[in-house]
Amino acid sequence: MGELLPYLLVWLAVTVPAAVIGWWRMFPKAGQPAWAAVVPGYNIYVLVVGVARLSLLWFILVLIPGVQIIAAILVNMEVARRFGRSEAFGLGLAILGPVFYPILGFGKARYQD
Repeated sequence: MGELLPYLLVWLAVTVPAAVIGWWRMFPKAGQPAWAAVVPGYNIYVLVVGVARLSLLWFILVLIPGVQIIAAILVNMEVARRFGRSEAFGLGLAILGPVFYPILGFGKARYQD
């Protein structure tokens, strides 16, 4: 694992800030506070309950290992739908969030309640 650590740290240093910056711009579009993007754990809650408008059960499902993969994909598809995007875009949010969340946050997509 020691030889992979530098690569993992670089990957985290690039992907996490990119997703958080995307959330920082996307949350206000959905009527949520921008600062919520930087609070670990709470940002996931805001994404699931506030932006996707899903129940608290979905937030719990996203926290359960194994189940979280399917739940996260479905949550991201719902986020995409709320912004008028396709299911394919939602899959992009789930798989390549550091690329697709800034597109959503900085783009012209508008939140549809």
